Amino acid sequence: MKVIWNNQLVERDTVVIDMEDRGYQFADGLYEVIRAYNGTFFTLDEHIDRLFKGAEKIDLILPFTKPELKNLLHELIKVNQLATGNVYLQVTRGIASPRNHGYPDLAVTAPVFTATTTTVPRDKEKMEKGITAITLPDTRWLHCDIKSISLLGNIMAKHEAHKLGKDESILHREGNVTECSSSNLSIIKDGVLYSHPDGNLILPGITKLVLLKVARKAGIPVREEVFTLEQLKEADEVFASSTTMEAMPVIEIDGVPVGNGQCGPVVKRLQELYTSAVEAQCGKIN
Repeated sequence: MKVIWNNQLVERDTVVIDMEDRGYQFADGLYEVIRAYNGTFFTLDEHIDRLFKGAEKIDLILPFTKPELKNLLHELIKVNQLATGNVYLQVTRGIASPRNHGYPDLAVTAPVFTATTTTVPRDKEKMEKGITAITLPDTRWLHCDIKSISLLGNIMAKHEAHKLGKDESILHREGNVTECSSSNLSIIKDGVLYSHPDGNLILPGITKLVLLKVARKAGIPVREEVFTLEQLKEADEVFASSTTMEAMPVIEIDGVPVGNGQCGPVVKRLQELYTSAVEAQCGKIN
């Protein structure tokens, strides 16, 4: 299988990441996961824009322009014949020795970029059935808008859910719901879609933004405002959203069913609208 290593397509087993790479030692880097359907990227521009915005926030000068990166990614999915699946890309600040917390001199330390493909079918069964979740305090850092490769807080939250046989952890700060361990979260109450506004406490999810856009276009009322744990528990419907999950119904929280414990009508409509948006770019999908 081919991967991207810096600015070249190479065989995966030829890639060597130095032990003093700052991504390895400090988690000093960024990542993106981009979805492809029928061999065509969905929301590629939005993901690349977010990567560049994240790089600006951490003073990281990327080793390519947006068009150059897009061309590389198109070549990658073509050579690997990726139909429906994901491209994971990552860029670190590079190799610097001796180890030092300060940013290295950009003139002598070049970023290290990698990208891989993985075939991942749509999980239609889970999107119909839904997932279960627990609630946990959000103890992560205060720059969640940066898609950092430093994900230990998210991993710990996900693990707590898995220890209880659940799928996700819904995070909150002082009773205000932020997002899940690996997805955004929204609720439906009396036909209105509520979603946490973008800011430093959540990741500006590309899928979330697409869903808000198609919801508004379809006449579904949308309010981008903070909602509480109490509002979460009283919601008619709850759903998580991410690049790989699309619009995923949450049917149980802390052991209590959401609504009737099934995917609700508004979430079903959002799934249909999202599918239509994908098919407008990528063609008919299953």
